Amino acid sequence: MEELKQTALFDLHVELGAKMVGFAGYSMPVQYPLGVMKEHLHTRQAAGLFDVSHMGQVVLQAKSYEDAARAFETLVPQDVLGLGAGRQRYGFFTNEAGGIEDDLMFANRGDHLFVVVNAACKEADIARMKAALAPDVVVTEITDRALVALQGPAAEAALARLNPAVADMAFMDFAEVELDGVACWVSRSGYTGEDGYEISIPETEAAGLCRKLLDMDDVEPIGLGARDSLRLEGGLCLYGNDIDASTSPIEAALTWAIQKVRRADGARAGGFPGADRIYGDLAEGVARKRVGLAPQGRAPMRAGTQLFAAAEGGDPIGEVTSGGFGPTYEGPVAMGYVGAAQAAVGTEIFGEVRGKRMPVTVAKMPLVPANFKR
Repeated sequence: MEELKQTALFDLHVELGAKMVGFAGYSMPVQYPLGVMKEHLHTRQAAGLFDVSHMGQVVLQAKSYEDAARAFETLVPQDVLGLGAGRQRYGFFTNEAGGIEDDLMFANRGDHLFVVVNAACKEADIARMKAALAPDVVVTEITDRALVALQGPAAEAALARLNPAVADMAFMDFAEVELDGVACWVSRSGYTGEDGYEISIPETEAAGLCRKLLDMDDVEPIGLGARDSLRLEGGLCLYGNDIDASTSPIEAALTWAIQKVRRADGARAGGFPGADRIYGDLAEGVARKRVGLAPQGRAPMRAGTQLFAAAEGGDPIGEVTSGGFGPTYEGPVAMGYVGAAQAAVGTEIFGEVRGKRMPVTVAKMPLVPANFKR
């Protein structure tokens, strides 16, 4: 087995009593002594600090931001050129079949693009960008910075103790901010459904800055277990589970992430892989859709649970892609794909758990309302 990589915060996790597990090639904290349930609730009620340093941080540099943005638009169906300086946007790489190769965040840093990609896909993503964009765009993986997420309703007050300027940032703002004397790249974003920040920190300063945050009463360290239940309640996709190379963005209910200017009748239509399939799905509809699912009763429906239209008989109409218990929702939560005919909110379908079909209701996503600072 390949040896697991360690983030710059590995020693801190061990010191804090984390249970470490292998994830995307890294040794990562799945939970701390507080436990997944309390970590989840603490993030919803105060502030949680997550190590996401395993993710890929990449800089795209060309003669100008405009040149880098136009080039990047050949890989993604998002409006990169129209993104304002100091702003960030959600996007995804697509393939020639219109499937999603990875989802990502990208920011306009004034004269270059900053891109954050998923850990499991980062080598392929960087290779993809280099193959498509070089030599006009220089693609540089940033390997000397940690990445952490401070999430929850108390995140603003906690981070503002280190620099009051962060309180003025709106959702999806991106800025270079000095935190306790350390030059950090800060975005007001995250993947929990809560208000918060993602903070890129020089590796040599990461543990010290995290200790400063964790010394605050409102802030607790949070592991991957609670990160998963938080994003699931928030209706947010996990790459490799809810979306993959065979999933079109329209099936995945990510139509909102394709701005008007990049659609079939937009000023900069097409030019990205799989445009014909994606525009076809937009125009004609899709046979299956990603939906929120609220299993009735107390038993969670895990990924792979088959879904049926009726309590008995018939072929599966879809399956659960992510599922578990939602501590804030106070019951089981899931998401998955169903036939378009069963995708309306309120539709009752059935999930097969241990050979028995249990009722589940198609629910509006997110199951727990988002608390982003607009």
